[in-house]
Amino acid sequence: MPSYSLICKNILIMLDPKVEKILIEQMAKEAASSALYLSMHSWLEMKGLEGCSTFMFAQAEEERTHMLKLMKYINDSGGHAIIPGVKQPKHSFKNVKEVFQLVLESEMDISSSIHNLVDVCTKLKDYTTLHFLQWYVAEQHEEEKLSRTILDKIEIIGLEGNGLYLFDKEMGSMQVQTEMKSQDAAGAGAA
Repeated sequence: MPSYSLICKNILIMLDPKVEKILIEQMAKEAASSALYLSMHSWLEMKGLEGCSTFMFAQAEEERTHMLKLMKYINDSGGHAIIPGVKQPKHSFKNVKEVFQLVLESEMDISSSIHNLVDVCTKLKDYTTLHFLQWYVAEQHEEEKLSRTILDKIEIIGLEGNGLYLFDKEMGSMQVQTEMKSQDAAGAGAA
């Protein structure tokens, strides 16, 4: 059971210090992913790939939202979410395939980190945080699946000649589908 302590006028701290520390570390990873994806957006936009750049901008915002959700949970649980600094992300890429390969690697790293958080919370019997993290587990499954699907599309369509144009258009339509799914999920949660 987490150790509870009283501070500042009897405010009860519900969050184990170990859990608070690794949640803050997770915030930093989400912030770093957001910065990387924003950098990818900029590079793709500079290359005239509107569909890909729009997609990556939305992904950057999504990662930022993941960080903010962690921040809110930490603070609501009696902890103090310290906003992480982010080092400058990679800003030049060999090609579009490298961009999306790096996205998959980033998502796999985030998934591994989330699984570590789940493991720590399970060992500490922090069932509240464990419940909170289940959303992240499901989200990471979807993110990895999406990244693999994008890489599969690159292999199928190719990036030579008209392939890059077709892939960029496909990414633009994927963004619309992803937004519609998010709106549907938000609507279902409100019902």
